[in-house]
Amino acid sequence: MRNFVLALAGISAVLAGASSAFGSDDPIRNLRTEYFENPLGLDVAQPRFSWQLHLAGRGRAQSSYEIRVGNDEQALRGGLGVLWDSGRVISDQSIQNPYAGPALQSRQRYFWQVRVWDEQQSDLGWSGVAHWEMGLLTPPDWSANWISPAPNSTSEADSLPALRREFQLRGAIRSARIYITSHGLYEFFLNGKRVGDQVLTPGWTSYGRRLQYQTYDVTALLRTGDNAMGAYLAQGWYREGKGFEAWRNADKAQLALLCQLEVTYADGHRDILGSDSQWKSAGGPILNSQIYDGESYDARLEKIGWDSSRYDDRGWAAVQSLEAPKDGLIAPQGPPVRRIEELAPKRIFKTPGGDTVVDLGQNMVGWIRLKVAGPRGAVVTLRHAEVLDRNGNFYSDNLRTAKQTVRYTLRGRGTETYEPHFTFQGFRYVAVSGYPGKLSLASLTGIVVHSDMPVAGEFSTSNPLINQLQHNIQWGQKGNFLDVPTDCPQRDERLGWTGDAQVFAPTAAFNMEVAGFFTKWLKDLAADQLSSGSVPFVIPDAFSTPDKPLAGAAGWGDAATIIPWQMYLAYGDTRILATQYDSMQKWVAYEQARAGADNIWDGDVHFGDWLDFFSASKNTSYGSTSTDLIATAYFARSTQILQQAARVLGKSADAARYAESLGKIKEAFQQRFVAADGTVGEGTQTAYVLALDFDLLPESLQTIAARKLAQDVRERRHLTTGFLGTPHLLNVLSRFGYLSEAYLLINREEFPSWLYPIKHGATTIWERWDGIKPDGSFQDNRMNSFNHYAYGAVGEWMYEVLGGINIDPNAPAYKHVLIQVQPGGGFTQAHSAHDTPYGRVSTDWLIRGGRLRLSVTVPSNAGATLRLPGVQSPVLGEGAKTVSVGDGIKSVNQQEGDTVIEVGSGHYVFSYAYSAGAQSP
Repeated sequence: MRNFVLALAGISAVLAGASSAFGSDDPIRNLRTEYFENPLGLDVAQPRFSWQLHLAGRGRAQSSYEIRVGNDEQALRGGLGVLWDSGRVISDQSIQNPYAGPALQSRQRYFWQVRVWDEQQSDLGWSGVAHWEMGLLTPPDWSANWISPAPNSTSEADSLPALRREFQLRGAIRSARIYITSHGLYEFFLNGKRVGDQVLTPGWTSYGRRLQYQTYDVTALLRTGDNAMGAYLAQGWYREGKGFEAWRNADKAQLALLCQLEVTYADGHRDILGSDSQWKSAGGPILNSQIYDGESYDARLEKIGWDSSRYDDRGWAAVQSLEAPKDGLIAPQGPPVRRIEELAPKRIFKTPGGDTVVDLGQNMVGWIRLKVAGPRGAVVTLRHAEVLDRNGNFYSDNLRTAKQTVRYTLRGRGTETYEPHFTFQGFRYVAVSGYPGKLSLASLTGIVVHSDMPVAGEFSTSNPLINQLQHNIQWGQKGNFLDVPTDCPQRDERLGWTGDAQVFAPTAAFNMEVAGFFTKWLKDLAADQLSSGSVPFVIPDAFSTPDKPLAGAAGWGDAATIIPWQMYLAYGDTRILATQYDSMQKWVAYEQARAGADNIWDGDVHFGDWLDFFSASKNTSYGSTSTDLIATAYFARSTQILQQAARVLGKSADAARYAESLGKIKEAFQQRFVAADGTVGEGTQTAYVLALDFDLLPESLQTIAARKLAQDVRERRHLTTGFLGTPHLLNVLSRFGYLSEAYLLINREEFPSWLYPIKHGATTIWERWDGIKPDGSFQDNRMNSFNHYAYGAVGEWMYEVLGGINIDPNAPAYKHVLIQVQPGGGFTQAHSAHDTPYGRVSTDWLIRGGRLRLSVTVPSNAGATLRLPGVQSPVLGEGAKTVSVGDGIKSVNQQEGDTVIEVGSGHYVFSYAYSAGAQSP
């Protein structure tokens, strides 16, 4: 009984915490422009406005709204100086409402607010004021010039270049902005202070077509009189070659800086100071800094005061002007990469091989902050690895050619603190050598780095191993969502593999707010898409050469259609569909061209069901399911998505055309790959789940095929799927009533399973089911990442089936939520929460003493259909009352032994007799 009470108390605490987190009594909150709060430097011509309602009680909703925009905050609050007013709009949409006023101007800050009328037509008043500021919208706005370090200016052991310039400001400063980008990576400084908290800027894009610039408010860093600015440059993704030499610009491009400082004085006049011939360059203490190999830093070479005024730079060389385009410059649409959190080490130990190793306790991505005191010239070396071998020794063979090594040379004065600049590592363990004095846990701190995506999901259950699985999925996402969705963060790869991204996108959207992240990356996908419509294997395209494009793999190229559709479902973002529509069409046209008149995509080389269970025993990575079957299935899936997207965008002729095409593909699929007895392809689990999840089978064979799939699971008692089959496996089993088989797989602890790595100490998702074999040896070190998120796609099933939170495709962005928890597998409780565009949806269920208690929260301005499982009687306890229509409850019905309740927003608690245990058909 005590545990039951504690569980209920935990549910109440979570709900109370969610409520208190809003931190305001304002009923209209969380004002966003695009996906940002008060963004600086937008270049979107028609920004969209979103807000959330937080209203007490049930059934609360928006009936209409009014948005107004102005140039002056105080005037706007008084209803004056309004640049654009939407007027009262009869609509319940509180997300993605576009600006429709006069053309927006470069550099201009705009203020906006909204008022809302509720379901009773009561005016809730005006919200607080939010703002956004435009960036530089056209190439002529850029008066600065590209500059490059002078040849041989990095004389200190070929160190990375530092650039500087002094300048004077001639009056009281009202505001100042700097717009900056680089060929390579940059860090920027003003008057001895680092500008901004973003790292690895300007980020990774399709550099030949799109180059991001950042905008910073630097008002507080400037002063009247003498000032100085400076920058470090590094190769970064732009030039660095490792592992796949053909995909770098190493011999084609110079490091370069483009920056423009704009200062507005109190009297209204303005100065613009940019990168120009007055800059100088020299070497510095960063001897080298590379994404894959790490960094070497010699503190003895620091030039104290180099980024401040009145520094003696007579030994510095003049920079060179560089002819480079500015028309591809873009403001970021995704979140910046930042230091997100810090990890304290758990232990220090000596390996049998003699290494001194520090264990962070978590496989993470970022770097180490080092604290050290010692003699001048002492060198501390940090090597990074994910795992130890079965003898307890430091293991780094799976890094291939990536060195992941940091070296710091002490200046020799007191305690020194150091962090790397232009590199990141994937690691849990750090081998430390050369440390002067006694190494302690306080000597090292793990700095976790990734794209700054708001956390959007919570998930926990009564099973600690499943909770660890959720932890591992989240940390896999943290480690690999670093400006692009990389496959792995440690070896000499770290590329934006399209297949990994598309299978994980739904889970990613449950865990974090990824709309902006994918908006940015998908534009690079469209930019790098070949003229044939084929999509490169990785985005940005780091593989292809002009004479050898590496593109066109089924399941990988389909990221062009699947991810935009998933973002539409999760965020109600029709603009991402419209923006990517041409790219989506081109990809489907490519698939159609490869399939030909018979609509079977065969004969091409694909990755197949990558790294399925059979891969190791058959000495292949491509899986055991026919790649022709997989390719044709994905051809159908992308065609279906394009049909749906066309319908959403009002392109009825396109929708009809793609519907006709889809019918022909399904018919061809059935003729080629489906037997009369319902066997699909080779009868692999992946063949069945793709055919069933993509709705490729005639209705008469669906239940038969599902039964064959479930029978295979029962006989093997484990999964056999790889990268493409795994994300759909549990979804299909649950959808067709084989819930007990789904729970059998999620609960399995032996190889192959999701929990097997956890039993072997995993804190992230592995690339292979048996990255560490049962005997403790490793899989092939040429491809054996221990932080690879693809198999973490099971998180979608965990939220939807265990948590019961599902998107209604007819009301995206969780405007209407489908809630159906499906207990089983010995679970006695689960908590799930997701911060949707409309607010937080949460479910908490607990089984005790033959009763199920379910708590559900639906945010204001949203509704839900609740399907309560296993209820045999229409009389339910909801709080202390019998459930009936009224007070937020719109209808109560019985369907197939379940009770289905339609509700408006609010918090609801149901308690009823429940018989645990899922039975298969």
